[in-house]
Amino acid sequence: MTPPAFPHREPPDEPADEPADDLSTPTLLTVLRDWGRLGCVGFGGPPTHIKLLRDLCVTRRRWMGAAEFEDAIAACNLLPGPASTQLAIFCAWRVRGRIGAVLGGVAFIAPGLVLILGLAALFLAGTPPRWVAGAGAGAGAAVAAVAVQAGWALLVPSWKRPRDSGRARWLIYLVAGAAAAAVIGPWLVVVLLGCGVAELAAHHQRNDGAPHSFVGIPVLAAGAAGVGSLLSLSWVALKVGALSYGGGFVIIPLIQADAVNHYHWMNATQFLNAVALGQITPGPVVHTIAVVGYAAGGVAGGLLAAAVAFAPSFAFVLLGAHRFDELRGNIRVRAFLDGAGPAAIGAILGSAVPLATALTQTWQYAIFAGAAVLLLPLGRGVVLTLLGAAVAGVVLTSVGVPLPR
Repeated sequence: MTPPAFPHREPPDEPADEPADDLSTPTLLTVLRDWGRLGCVGFGGPPTHIKLLRDLCVTRRRWMGAAEFEDAIAACNLLPGPASTQLAIFCAWRVRGRIGAVLGGVAFIAPGLVLILGLAALFLAGTPPRWVAGAGAGAGAAVAAVAVQAGWALLVPSWKRPRDSGRARWLIYLVAGAAAAAVIGPWLVVVLLGCGVAELAAHHQRNDGAPHSFVGIPVLAAGAAGVGSLLSLSWVALKVGALSYGGGFVIIPLIQADAVNHYHWMNATQFLNAVALGQITPGPVVHTIAVVGYAAGGVAGGLLAAAVAFAPSFAFVLLGAHRFDELRGNIRVRAFLDGAGPAAIGAILGSAVPLATALTQTWQYAIFAGAAVLLLPLGRGVVLTLLGAAVAGVVLTSVGVPLPR
């Protein structure tokens, strides 16, 4: 049975919401094929994923209305985890129900996952070829600049957006998130949740006595540390999938603290390579966790980490997609995100600090500076910037500059 649609609120002149020429329900094979194609060509992160999904579901096949699609984007942005992946799963649910959601979500995730695991085997080899190490060192040097660009892209719209929290608390949450990411990476999740709860409490105080429907806020107790590599890896991946508010880069300081400093699955240079691979492959930045999983436990570890990290996204859609329209209007959820959202943006900006301090060679700082110029004032794309940094690393190491220690 096809799930119910969101209520339509589109303008009357929106062509994508005129009666469709082809209202037939797509087959599961069609979902598998179309969502798999999106997974193969989805370079460039969430903006690209959203555009591709809109072109497929609204403009070309007209399985969804324009306003319904925009509602879905807004609802997915209210949830933790990779929003564009959740949107892909939701769209597949919308056209073919729960089975379609599972098939479409897996098809969307799998191409990037296979590619990033293959690249992980190359870049994390014990003695990779010098050109591979140079490419990784060059691309890794640009990652901190990518974090700044990702945070800045969210900062200005968030500042301009009307909210009940006020500018002063917005700044406090932003600074708290940035400081946590820069200094206390392992406790970043606590700070994000704390900012959300603080704003929720402030909202409740202002509106004491107003009726609110209950929406649970995900809180995970610390545990599983040091009780086996696969269990520890699953715990890290679960935090990534269930508590990543505000965009993929917010998970970076959290993963770095666990993978590099606590469990020692990889060194700082290898972690920079992992983040760069998550950016240049199709699919979400959350694929970075698969590289960490590979470092911890080979291909099986990479697949386990990816499965655990993406499981919350499937659960949110499979269990709650029919209530996404209610989620958007829930004032408690919005109050929580008025606190957690700015903190997440601050965390993305703050993640540039540990990423930059992981660089060990002078020439890497030069690449970092060049990447910052390309991404910020010149507005170049992330994928091309990282590939250019990788090429620069290959060229420089081929003429004798030292590789990172």
